[in-house]
Amino acid sequence: MAGTQYRGSEIKDVNQFLNDADGLESEREKEIGQHIGYRYDVNLVPDYDRLTPFLAKYMEVMGWDDLNWLEDVHMGYEEGAAAVFDRNNNGWVRVPESVELPDNQQDRDMIAREFLIKFQMSDRHPLVSLRKAYMKFGR
Repeated sequence: MAGTQYRGSEIKDVNQFLNDADGLESEREKEIGQHIGYRYDVNLVPDYDRLTPFLAKYMEVMGWDDLNWLEDVHMGYEEGAAAVFDRNNNGWVRVPESVELPDNQQDRDMIAREFLIKFQMSDRHPLVSLRKAYMKFGR
């Protein structure tokens, strides 16, 4: 099965990082004392049959034939909670506990992509505050 290993860590269960908050299996994780979110094969090709309705519409609006920059966005896990890494924010954004996670990683990755887009477009994203503070025109 693709995506069952990452840098010496074996992925045993789709809920592995939710059930094991520490999840510090690889030598690198033990060295830095934290979980590395990309513990699976980042080259795993997204299954486009599993697109969420939101992502399908987003791709249509953007005029994309594929997920473009979202292809390497995956559901990660921070301290036992599902999370997605926001590169613009340089931090993890936790998925609310009220969101029910599906039983396979492909569907979780699709939810992570949708969640990241919605967070980046929301007024809660830190870049919105920076834009308001430093914007030169259009106030």
